[in-house]
Amino acid sequence: MSITIKIGPKTKTQEVVLELDIRKSLNGDFMIFDHGDIDIVVSPQKNKVIAFPKITLNDLVYGAQNRLFERLKIKGIVIPESIQGGSFFGAFEATLENSPDEASLPSKMALLNISKFIDEERPYFESLEAIVAMDDNNLANPDKTDSTELGEVPQSTKKGSIQPGYIRDPYSFNYMYTI
Repeated sequence: MSITIKIGPKTKTQEVVLELDIRKSLNGDFMIFDHGDIDIVVSPQKNKVIAFPKITLNDLVYGAQNRLFERLKIKGIVIPESIQGGSFFGAFEATLENSPDEASLPSKMALLNISKFIDEERPYFESLEAIVAMDDNNLANPDKTDSTELGEVPQSTKKGSIQPGYIRDPYSFNYMYTI
């Protein structure tokens, strides 16, 4: 879905069209689901940006949240000392800077910078998804060199690295450890 943002005074309004997987909640928050690791919420009423983990919390999620809020901090969108853990497990949040000109300007600028952040990150998480899909395909449909048909493996009395007849438990080789 695309969203149109108008930035600037009414005489010099500039329209920016963002292509994002974005929804508006009942209370007016913008929920962005484009990123592969995190979901981002921009709340104009609370004047906050919140990043939630998608499914599981891991190093990739923390890294994505850290890069997002570092970008917003450098661009002057969020107050640096307000970046903190959120009330939801694994969430990060930050307070948007106040604008003396227009009340909705910080949330519009946050949406614009989040869109640019997602465009920069998109090649990374799309390539990660392609690698996972390719690995799943290799397991489900292996090549002829990586598989054998039923009955192709010849029979023999000794197979593999485990020798039959040896006892493999922690106490069988205890004579080797006595001094």
